[in-house]
Amino acid sequence: MALFSILTFLALHSSFTFANEENDHLQTYIVHVEPSDGRVFTNGEELESWYHSFLGTMGQPRMVYTYKNVIKGFAARLSLDEFEALQEYEGFVHARPQRKLPLHTTHSPDFLGLHQDFGFWRDSNYGKGVIIGVIDTGIFPNHPSFSDEGMPPPPAKWKGKCEFNFTACNNKLIGARYFTYGNGTPMDEDGHGTHTASTAAGNFVAGANYFGQANGTAVGIAPLAHLAVYKVCWRSVPFTFDAVALGAYAAMQKGIFVSCSAMNSGPSYGTLSNVAPWILTVGASTTDRRLRATVVLGNKEEIDGEAIIQPKNFSQVLLPLVYPGKTDANPNARFCTSGSLNNINVRGKIVLCERNGWESSVLPTIREVNGAGGAAIIFVNQEPEGDSKVLPTVRLPTTLVGYADGLKIKAYMNSTSTPMATLSYKGTVIGDDRAPIVASFSSRGPSLESPGILKPDIIGPGVNILAAWPISIEGNINTRMTFILGSGTSMACPHLSGVAALLKSVHPDWSPATIKSAIMTTADVVNLAHNPIEDQTLQPADVFATGAGHVNPSRANDPGLIYDIEPKDYIPYLCGLQYTNREVAIITQQKVNCSEISTIPESQLNYPSFSIIFGSQVQTYTRTVTNVGEANSSYVVKISPPPGVHVAVKPDKIDFTESKQKVTYEVTFSRRLRMVQTLVLLKDFLHGLRVNTWSEARLSQSWSTENGC
Repeated sequence: MALFSILTFLALHSSFTFANEENDHLQTYIVHVEPSDGRVFTNGEELESWYHSFLGTMGQPRMVYTYKNVIKGFAARLSLDEFEALQEYEGFVHARPQRKLPLHTTHSPDFLGLHQDFGFWRDSNYGKGVIIGVIDTGIFPNHPSFSDEGMPPPPAKWKGKCEFNFTACNNKLIGARYFTYGNGTPMDEDGHGTHTASTAAGNFVAGANYFGQANGTAVGIAPLAHLAVYKVCWRSVPFTFDAVALGAYAAMQKGIFVSCSAMNSGPSYGTLSNVAPWILTVGASTTDRRLRATVVLGNKEEIDGEAIIQPKNFSQVLLPLVYPGKTDANPNARFCTSGSLNNINVRGKIVLCERNGWESSVLPTIREVNGAGGAAIIFVNQEPEGDSKVLPTVRLPTTLVGYADGLKIKAYMNSTSTPMATLSYKGTVIGDDRAPIVASFSSRGPSLESPGILKPDIIGPGVNILAAWPISIEGNINTRMTFILGSGTSMACPHLSGVAALLKSVHPDWSPATIKSAIMTTADVVNLAHNPIEDQTLQPADVFATGAGHVNPSRANDPGLIYDIEPKDYIPYLCGLQYTNREVAIITQQKVNCSEISTIPESQLNYPSFSIIFGSQVQTYTRTVTNVGEANSSYVVKISPPPGVHVAVKPDKIDFTESKQKVTYEVTFSRRLRMVQTLVLLKDFLHGLRVNTWSEARLSQSWSTENGC
């Protein structure tokens, strides 16, 4: 069964990790080999036997990895003498030592715990046999990310079309169609569709980078999945007239999984799109990769910012630091836009300029500062953007710092009559333990269309993501190795599409709702430092920002329990939303008479989360879980309610004796104090080693009016 993912904005990532060395005199080498006599290997065992022949009597313990799909070669632990001897073997092409912290272009697979040649990525066969459909701005088929090297033929059931007027489709890009706008072909005139498609399922491309940063091997989340691309545009409207919601419902009925971006209108609440409960709604967060560009102040304080283009020879001599917005009455002076520096001497100085929103162009600022002779720019976020650093591509020496760090720099400038600074460029750095951080732009819940369904569902990598691009932004016309860093929830969405493809490859019988449940109930709610996930304010994020939490692909492969929803289960839900018979029929494509159906409130839908709007009444709902773990297993519940709320679960322990067995439990919500709250309860189920345990519930509260909301 095909897996179909809807992408409305952008996404991409990938990376590798390497084995730890056990002996000081041994080092891991990546060895590239090629049969010199044109020999063809008929099976994997024969190829592996040939690889082992290079190691002679060293044997299996020295072999770390063998490569079959991307390159011909292997990774092995060798001494320097053994490495030199290996170069004399017939068929040896090249070898290089592994790097302990490689700078991978698409770092997100590694950040998501997907490692080449072992674990869930290997077990899922990299999404082999699954078809990912991308509804976006089209695709640039000649990009190496869409090479079909190592790809199997399309599934026999595939009946799609390739509407390019030249031979562009292959075993990777198996379908491409044009529907509503553009040049009459699926060719990507915007770049967005190329970026998202390569994020979800791009093939391995070595040497990818953007202006020398994030250098490494680019790869999608499901690199062996096939791609079918559809050039379409739409806008989000209520379910009944929303082409995305309608198409997604039809897809879901056929067993096709649909994921969509949450949109980029955060951090304000109630700004989501694509909120139908049969869609996985994806918000955006950071990875642990930083393109570090540090501000060194005259008082020796260092403040870390980021920049894409990093000059190698920027002087470390302190330069005068000036903030035009401090003294100039021109309201645009703080943004350093056109004409704002006419009366300010910035020649040879570092200029502090506020950024006027994350999507605003920085070109007017660059032209103004450069024209006035400024040496460099420190861009500072506005308060809504907080610490979210969406990086512009700027050739003038720059760095971008968060809002709070901008205040620190301004405080330093106010403390001295001669503020000084310089910029120290440190390149790509991996290991920020505050990651993931919810991006400021990621749209927030609650869902206005259906507030009883918690949205977004999940967050994933979507800030400064390196992915394929149709043309070279760097001006290099002699290469197809064209990539770009981009940010948006549509960059997060393809990550989740790729994860769903991996899950479908391992569990071909899982329904779309089962895949969604597995992703949501195993999500991470803490960052790499094991603290609660933060938002752009660097304070704990609420569930309207994170949904269930940050995707954890490996855990999603083994959720223990899942919440399934069949297509017919949505009809009582839709009738309960007070849709007319005709409106429900438009969505479900079948005749419906709501007066003959037992309608349900939104919170009664068998969703993997609860969204409860409190009035004065006690509210009780049920959930039905299906055992997809070990046949004989038990689960006990743990609850951590917010102040003033009582949550009771009956029974508080459930036992299973067989696989796919279903059990229903009941959850009752009531108030303890005289306060009115909107309560959101997220149930995350973990698969324990000995006893399967309902994990600690996540609860968030926001205040409503006296009569509820």
